[in-house]
Amino acid sequence: MKPDLRPSTQWQEKTAADEAQRFAGYARQFAALQARKSEKFGKGRALHRKQLTAAQGQLEVLADLPDFARHGLFAARGTFDVRVRLSNGGMDRAPDNRPDIRGFAISVAGVKGDSALNNGPAKSQDFTLINQEVFGFATSEEFVAFVLAAANGHGALLKHLIARYGLLRGPARLLRMIKTVSKPFGGFASETLYSAVPMACGPYAARVRLVPAAANGGPTPGANADWGADFAARLLRQELQWELQLQPFVNEELTPIEDASVNWSSAYISVARLTLPLQDTASRKGQALLAQVEAAVFDPWQALSAHRPLGDVQRARRVVYFESQKGRGAA
Repeated sequence: MKPDLRPSTQWQEKTAADEAQRFAGYARQFAALQARKSEKFGKGRALHRKQLTAAQGQLEVLADLPDFARHGLFAARGTFDVRVRLSNGGMDRAPDNRPDIRGFAISVAGVKGDSALNNGPAKSQDFTLINQEVFGFATSEEFVAFVLAAANGHGALLKHLIARYGLLRGPARLLRMIKTVSKPFGGFASETLYSAVPMACGPYAARVRLVPAAANGGPTPGANADWGADFAARLLRQELQWELQLQPFVNEELTPIEDASVNWSSAYISVARLTLPLQDTASRKGQALLAQVEAAVFDPWQALSAHRPLGDVQRARRVVYFESQKGRGAA
């Protein structure tokens, strides 16, 4: 019998009794890490510290969407101004040719509705996407422990993995993670990007994917020497487009809310089109935008209440991201 892959509203979050205390502890640990890295590299984020470039454009919400998608930002057809920030995912300002997670953050302006933070009207609807479809860690605790160990060097990381997963599974897990971050990446104009973790979509839940248009072109040889320069060069000669898609929750087994390490198996559906028109990032206007975006907040919790982030990893982000924003003077 084929599984039922119809969108469902029967999702639920499972909040642990000690979450508030644990998340506050994660925030303190990341704040200390961020401060240490800022002493070395200058003021910046704890993760995704190295901004590669930034751009501005429009997001067009499409017409005739399925019922599960027509909520919040996607409730009606319309066009919104957006800013995007491209980044390497690491804690350092490392060379672009070093294996890393790549980040594509989108901030949609002009949205109408209550904030996911319950602090008044939403300022924007943000999406934070990476070049991995699966988060790679089941829980925030597992991820935080990994990052803190990695910050102390390869030896400390291997010691942590062996202590946590065993003498055989620890090194195997390290090799799997190296393989993940070493996955070939052709550039932000030609690669698919993912939220990897869910958000609400009204009474439904969904993950997000950004699919590049074929007209954007394929990878540029040698682009990994400077991902930002590759992207800026494309924008100087052509418009770039992507399809923004939603992947609905269908049931707890196939599309779990709390386990971020499971890759969902339901179908993606296009709900909007992102367009970045020709622009010159080296111009005075372009350089001003780069500075504004670097100082700005891109946070999945800077969102409409209809798109409240869901799951343990997302709930931890709410606390940790805010502490990081305070640490660089953005909150």
